[in-house]
Amino acid sequence: MKNFYVASSFKNLHTVRYVSNQLIEQGYIQTYDWTKNERASSFEDLKEIGTLEKEAVQEADFVIILLPAGKGSHIELGMALALGKQIFLHSPNDEVNQFETTSTFYHLPEVNTSNGSIDDLLNLIST
Repeated sequence: MKNFYVASSFKNLHTVRYVSNQLIEQGYIQTYDWTKNERASSFEDLKEIGTLEKEAVQEADFVIILLPAGKGSHIELGMALALGKQIFLHSPNDEVNQFETTSTFYHLPEVNTSNGSIDDLLNLIST
């Protein structure tokens, strides 16, 4: 497993970049870095970004979802599940294990969960 994609929201931009940089330093290959984009301002932008992100999920050996995440990240989670990708889901505040904030799909066997520090996530991926 070498190719990866990180899905999250713009709120987590710095964390996405940190995770990506740490993995790249370990020899992993990022399939697409959406953090270099500006926010979409037209339907054409949405179409272009959506196409690139879909292709990135398809090319990835594993997909990382960093919570909190928006609807786009959850769609990417769904694509990754449908494609049989290995998934790493990280929550800094354990929302995965809180019934009021969790999702059915967070608890599927192909979803590896990490709670707490981002370094815990990186250790989980590297093992």
